[in-house]
Amino acid sequence: MTHRARSVLAIRGFRRLWGVTYLCSIGDWLSLLALTSLVTKMTDGYSAQSFAFAGVVLTQLLPGLLFAPLGGLLADRFDRRKIMVICDVLRCALFVSIAVVGTPLWLFVANFLIGCCSMMWIPSKDAAVPNLLRRSDQVETAAQLGLVMTYGISVITGAGLYAIITGITTNLNIQPDPEGLGMAKIIVVVIGALYLTSAILVATRIPELSSRDTPLAEARKAEKKAAEESGEKLGFGAMLRDAARFVRTTPLVRGLLIGMIGAFAAAGALIGSANLYASSLRGGASTFGLLFVAMFIGLATGMAGSPKLARRLPHNRLFGIAIVLAGIVMCLVALSPHLFVSLITVMVVGACAGAAFLTGVTIIGTQIEDAIRGRINAIYQSLMKIILAGAMALTPLLVGLVRPHTVIVWGREMTIDGTRPVLLGAGLIAALVGVIAYRQMDDRRTEPILADLLNAIRRKPRRSTGLLIAVEGDVAVDTSVQAHLLADWLKRPGAKEVLLATDPTLDDERLQTVLSGAQLTGARAHALVAAAVRADIVERQIRPALDRGALVVMERFVDSPLAHLSVVAGLDPAELEGLADWATARLRPDVTILLDRDPSTLDPNKPRRSSTTDHWQVQRVLTEMASADPDRYVVVDADGSPEQVAVRVRIAVQTAVAGRRMARLLPGDSLAPVEARAIRAT
Repeated sequence: MTHRARSVLAIRGFRRLWGVTYLCSIGDWLSLLALTSLVTKMTDGYSAQSFAFAGVVLTQLLPGLLFAPLGGLLADRFDRRKIMVICDVLRCALFVSIAVVGTPLWLFVANFLIGCCSMMWIPSKDAAVPNLLRRSDQVETAAQLGLVMTYGISVITGAGLYAIITGITTNLNIQPDPEGLGMAKIIVVVIGALYLTSAILVATRIPELSSRDTPLAEARKAEKKAAEESGEKLGFGAMLRDAARFVRTTPLVRGLLIGMIGAFAAAGALIGSANLYASSLRGGASTFGLLFVAMFIGLATGMAGSPKLARRLPHNRLFGIAIVLAGIVMCLVALSPHLFVSLITVMVVGACAGAAFLTGVTIIGTQIEDAIRGRINAIYQSLMKIILAGAMALTPLLVGLVRPHTVIVWGREMTIDGTRPVLLGAGLIAALVGVIAYRQMDDRRTEPILADLLNAIRRKPRRSTGLLIAVEGDVAVDTSVQAHLLADWLKRPGAKEVLLATDPTLDDERLQTVLSGAQLTGARAHALVAAAVRADIVERQIRPALDRGALVVMERFVDSPLAHLSVVAGLDPAELEGLADWATARLRPDVTILLDRDPSTLDPNKPRRSSTTDHWQVQRVLTEMASADPDRYVVVDADGSPEQVAVRVRIAVQTAVAGRRMARLLPGDSLAPVEARAIRAT
């Protein structure tokens, strides 16, 4: 974890944004304390002062319920860095105005406006984070660092800073005015200075926040430009409809939001009934505190441990499983007869909730395109606040419907009150909703969930959700042409993402640079450098694409280079195979297309890397590999024109994939009538 955190913090743009998050989070927590103290000093009477804290929290929460989707629209339509700067400047001005005006009414109005600015600021920041990172697998670590900063370091810093400033009045006997308003206003001005500093840093030190240079973003820009040229205007209404259509037609996002509703409804029920639940355990304030600590220990554990689980379980499955498990364990919380059992089960519920929340944030950051990520983030944040607040408000009403009575369990008195059925119902609802979310999000229906869970328990690496197709052959030109034609054919409407990867032993620029720069000419050195480049391609391109469920077409993955080096350079095939296994972490294609071509038909006028005799020997080695593993290989006649061979390759791929029950990964109308008749004939 330390290594992953360092690799993310080594990125300058993210490191600076993390610092800005620190300043703004301190301001958020400090404002909660400072404004509560200030409004208490501004009002008279016990009832009015008792409303101070609730009023401050309510006016900060209300903008999230009303205006969070607007923040997502702004984040997707305008420059995110400019939005963040404007919001920080407005927050600074509003905090200063609270100190200047000095009335309770304006304090609540300004606090509401500050909450509106926060709802504009947060979606822009969250949507920009993935663009600052180098790899998609860093999104999860970045989310962890953000949560640690927001709910850990900044909380301690904000509370400590408030204690230090307010302690000046008692320890040093410095009081600007008898009522204490002066010191409270000083704290409010300090908060404004924090937001102003954040605005300056974002405007001058993090220009990367404005960047949207990703392929999906470029595609969305092209769509927007085409729409504008055709006379269509992409206004806020069109963007809202676009977001609604995206949620409605994307099972991944639909399942994410459904699962989040169940998870936060259960969380709100647990929070809203925690105090009365502690009393039912025959405990007092200390019991409530222990349950509170157990919940947050579980949250921290779940957020810290979910990346390890994600190596063995895909995020799409991990999210639903975590919610289902949280619901089941919450039922045990409702039935718990003893504090010890309650602490353990509450901790498990917190761990599942932490894993689900971090997994949801990671899914949004890695699997939602940049052009709509801001709106999805805003919907996620808005629904979270609505469901959590609604569940917390409804829970006391439901609890009051059941009259408490006492029973004896294991020789110990236990109070059965309304908290028990409410928690039991919330757990059942969370488990049911988790199942629905899992069925919506899971794209690995051909792989049983029990197999994935057993692999996770046994600490085995998870299987990828995509499909790897390798095109092998003794002639580099043939494999290159057929790999490109196959990739183009797979990129038809209705198909998944398609990635074309090439063999690094061909004219790869990095390979030639390393060989010439280091003056490496030996066959073993060539094989080692090629293995290093292939390992980089697998780690940086192929595995992330497979994890996303993409179709990967690899030109000359392992077999052709291995056969060529063993024949032409005379290297030991067993040593080469061990080197290839180590470089690719034993990754093997799901389907290998072997182009079987007669070397005597090669054009003698074209330059060749090897003699005809070598070609015969390489072809023999490849044929022996295919004979030894017939389940993975499909031999295709490569004699004829490229178009004729391409049709044979398509038929071979479709047949092999259909035999493996993976046809869902290919386009639904992918075969032409001639090809379909050929498959029926075979």
